[in-house]
Amino acid sequence: MKIVIVTGGIKVNAVEPGSVATDLNGNNGAQTPDEGAASAIRLATTGPDGPTGGFFGHHGTQPW
Repeated sequence: MKIVIVTGGIKVNAVEPGSVATDLNGNNGAQTPDEGAASAIRLATTGPDGPTGGFFGHHGTQPW
C-alpha cells in the first residue's frame, strides 16, 4: 500500500490544529477557526517536494 501511495504522487500527513474556538468547546479555544485551519491548508497546498508521512500542528512537526 505504501509503495502505491508513494509512486502515485499522493502525500499522506496528519494535522492537529491545536485548541480552536468552536461551538463544540463553547468557543473557549486559544485560536480562531482560520488560525486552526492554517496548518491543514499549508500541507494541502504543498508542492511535490513537500513532506509526507508526518504529523504536524500549528507549530510545525509534532512527535508521533
